[in-house]
Amino acid sequence: MSAQLLGHLSRFVALKEEDQAGILAFFQRKHVKKKDNLLEEGRICKHHYFIEQGCLRLFFVNEKGVEQTTHFAIENWWLTDYLAFQSQQTTGFYIQAVENTQVLAIDWHAQERLLAQYPCLERYFRLVYQRAYGADQLRIKYLYAFSREELYSHFSTHFPEFIQRIPQYLLASFLGFTPEYLSEIRKKKRS
Repeated sequence: MSAQLLGHLSRFVALKEEDQAGILAFFQRKHVKKKDNLLEEGRICKHHYFIEQGCLRLFFVNEKGVEQTTHFAIENWWLTDYLAFQSQQTTGFYIQAVENTQVLAIDWHAQERLLAQYPCLERYFRLVYQRAYGADQLRIKYLYAFSREELYSHFSTHFPEFIQRIPQYLLASFLGFTPEYLSEIRKKKRS
């Protein structure tokens, strides 16, 4: 079903060949069209998504009705509202496809059974979460430490795949800019 997921798991933990089919049986493949939502505010967060192909974003709508993107996820990344997923509570976020996307979804109960049956995956998720948490810490630091121009420059240098794939208005939302301000920064860089 997904050599891609198995390959990603194998980067972090040793998998027995005889366990691979059993692991994959816990997941369900979903195809999501561009701009369709996998999760909506006010709903129970039931799934954790592994992106096989495409791009998702996690966002909320602020009190002014403006969408604020907090995370993007591309191939071989995971995405969910982690607090709502863990507690099986309603979410304050949306998960939306930025482009046509294919994911492997696992619900909370299935993930708990997966981890009980294959304990090595506890280590996998711990390592993946540590990396993700570290990346979030750096992002927060950069939001406080960098000027807006430096923030865009850093992001475009370190994540060029996002600059090419993400629409400008979504990138602006993620960086905390208006689309107009991002357009000005990009014009300055080209000059």
